[in-house]
Amino acid sequence: MTLKSANEGGNDPGDFASQRTDDSWTQFAQSFRSAEQAPASRWAPVFEPLRTGSVDDLVIVAQIGQSLDGRIATSSGHSKYINGPAGLAHLHRLRSLVDAVVVGVGTALADDPQLTVRRVEGPNPVRVVVDPNGRLPANARMLVQDGARRLIITATNARKSAVNGVEIVPLPLTDGRIAPAAILAELAKRGMRRILIEGGADTVSRFFSAGCLDRLHVIIAPIILGNGRPSFILPSLERADQAVRISVRAHQFDDEVLFDCDLSPQRVPISGSANKST
Repeated sequence: MTLKSANEGGNDPGDFASQRTDDSWTQFAQSFRSAEQAPASRWAPVFEPLRTGSVDDLVIVAQIGQSLDGRIATSSGHSKYINGPAGLAHLHRLRSLVDAVVVGVGTALADDPQLTVRRVEGPNPVRVVVDPNGRLPANARMLVQDGARRLIITATNARKSAVNGVEIVPLPLTDGRIAPAAILAELAKRGMRRILIEGGADTVSRFFSAGCLDRLHVIIAPIILGNGRPSFILPSLERADQAVRISVRAHQFDDEVLFDCDLSPQRVPISGSANKST
């Protein structure tokens, strides 16, 4: 199914001014967050799959913005902005619907993101960085004290320092890394049920490989970067027929295309969450 949401009975998602005053989005988002019956909306086909989980009471979605040739940045690391206004608005809509947004420390250092909701109406999520070795500086924009909770997931023996009320969550390392399932279990303990894994490629790839994603949103911009940083960092396959074929729905936003990938068949249950009966 294709959702042409650019000029379909509402404001243009590519227009920044209209994004914050889109009454259809505001109404849908309010019902979504309150668990009420959502009204008929052009946004439902894209976001309704994020309402409830099929494995347990968590919903974990990852988002990647990339070029046509599967790059998230140039070879120098420059990535602002591969996606246009419509793609960026989609990311902010995701942020506004989740309880927490998670990034790896590499992305936090390279992009210094705010991880707030600015392009649409909606609340800011809890901001979480996976920083095993305590590399994130205290002046990082995602740690700014603005009323939203901020968490640093770090290794048990890593250097820890209190920063503006930031919550430090120490977790053990497994093969030098913190397991994605352990991160999600800690967030679930803190009441976070809908979680966005925003980046970068290594972090999204690790959650994907660990079977810790319900959905994957890949939004593709109509540009070609050539040599650059790939969207996914995964083990190689010897044969194409070894690849897992994923159920996908496509939605069009202006000149960008969102591929909504259903990964729930391979999602593992997360410790501490309420499992659904099969």
